[in-house]
Amino acid sequence: MSDTKEAMAPKGKIAYATTETAPVVQGRRAFFTYRDLGVAEASGGMMKAQVHQTRKGLGEQTGWHYHTCDGQFIYILKGWVDLEFETGEKLHLEEGHSCYIPGGVVHNETDMSQDYEVLEIHLPADRMGTVPCEPRK
Repeated sequence: MSDTKEAMAPKGKIAYATTETAPVVQGRRAFFTYRDLGVAEASGGMMKAQVHQTRKGLGEQTGWHYHTCDGQFIYILKGWVDLEFETGEKLHLEEGHSCYIPGGVVHNETDMSQDYEVLEIHLPADRMGTVPCEPRK
């Protein structure tokens, strides 16, 4: 019985945030406002969850890049975004769509709506570097 209890012991704490309580924090890109949902602290650094909202749309492509994380998950809350991957695959993601991008996958955000808002979760919390690069062919 004690083995089961130990296996089910919580490995973090509950995080709760609202639009009003989630603080605006510094982020990777100047064209986004970032709201932190408190998951990094609650999960002991296992993952980070933020809501990104465009300030005025993309303006220009992000350029080819990859992220130095284990993985990135996005869920579109509002608007749309166009993504292109080095494989040639292109995705148009709209409200209610989601996408998982493994760390190291080269991609480019080519366009987004003026009202784009996205939930982004990445693993681990402290490793989400953006590395500009050329697509590998």
